[in-house]
Amino acid sequence: MQLKNVVLVDGARSAFARGGRGKLVATRLDEAGATVLRALLDRNPKVADGLIEDVGIGIVGGPSEFSYIGNVQRLAGLPLEACAFNSNRQCGSSMETLHRVTMAIQTGTIECGVAMGIERMGRGLGGGGGPPTRVTKLNKRISELNDVQRKMAPDHDKYFSVPFPEYILSSPWLQNMPQTAQNVAEVYGLTREELDAYAVTSHAATHAAYEAGVYKDEVIPLEVEDPVFDDKGAWVEAEHGKTVVFDRDEGIRPGTTAEKLASLPALKGVISHGDKEIIITAGNSCPTNDGISAAILMSEERALALGLTPLARIAGIAVGGVKPQLMGIGPIVSSKKALAQAGIGADKIDRVEFNEAFAAQVLPSIRELGIAADKVNVNGGSLAIGHPLGATGARLVTTVAKELRRSNGRYGLATQCIGAGMGISTVIERLD
Repeated sequence: MQLKNVVLVDGARSAFARGGRGKLVATRLDEAGATVLRALLDRNPKVADGLIEDVGIGIVGGPSEFSYIGNVQRLAGLPLEACAFNSNRQCGSSMETLHRVTMAIQTGTIECGVAMGIERMGRGLGGGGGPPTRVTKLNKRISELNDVQRKMAPDHDKYFSVPFPEYILSSPWLQNMPQTAQNVAEVYGLTREELDAYAVTSHAATHAAYEAGVYKDEVIPLEVEDPVFDDKGAWVEAEHGKTVVFDRDEGIRPGTTAEKLASLPALKGVISHGDKEIIITAGNSCPTNDGISAAILMSEERALALGLTPLARIAGIAVGGVKPQLMGIGPIVSSKKALAQAGIGADKIDRVEFNEAFAAQVLPSIRELGIAADKVNVNGGSLAIGHPLGATGARLVTTVAKELRRSNGRYGLATQCIGAGMGISTVIERLD
């Protein structure tokens, strides 16, 4: 079978709100998602509604308004023939929907589809472990698997330039995300000063990009109800606020300095398995967020027939697994696989959008990939923009595509780490 070329026609998103205490708390995200999708289609009139065959929605938490997955495309006014599906690959969920829609187009299953991500981290997200006895049994079983995964190390570790200390490898598989960031920082010998300096740069670059109008084409303004909170910060659902326009990410702190970040305490619950300093803080970690992203994908043949000028061609897609204790370096594996699929080396990449879940996982990953730091997140990143889990991936691909057009670059990479030890990556090639 001859696979078809797939192009990214256009992409957009909402501004990203603070989870639980931000501008989207009182807004149904299926309705807001429909607004974003409708606005994206309206500004691309050559992409008729009837062309959209499938809409993938990446989502991790699954708030109640998504009990019926057909809401978004119906509310956006798409015809009955347009279908929808949900996908959950944790933080990589909307990049996963982008990959799934891409593969459907490559194989001729569909000609045109939309990849979306919608996440509410303030309400409705969470797991819960169940009865303590069940958790204990699960932890014991996973602990027993450590010996198995150590035996798998030699071939797997070809991707990395440093050895993994035994004290990290023998630690439990089930660890919270900040803990895995601490583990990565210890493996790569990072300092608190390095992490905080990176965070300062992220906030400054994001603020400068907004002031320069970089995100004006990417962020769809939403009219939302300004939520009312009590003196303890809890949303007062019975009270209704005024209608406001929400069009700027709420996590940006332009006055962030190294001195301010140095005063923050280490995150609670994070330990060092090697008796090192705890250097993961709220300042060098991404916030929790609510948000929406969307991207239109189409076969290149159909796009050219319609007279479209797509942003980019999808050149390579991949996922990669790593040791769960070091999940933050997943993008190293997935990016090398995606680059190989695209038939290029890392030296050919002009711009990178690297999800900043933690500064501790971005720094070693770009070093291992051999990509110059000045090509990475040139307009800021998720430490400031925010990381609404399932909505981030499509945002990253859209952001790097638009930046390639601005900078006249050719190849871009969007990548992110994923809980439980994974990475996901997309390589694109600018067309215009």
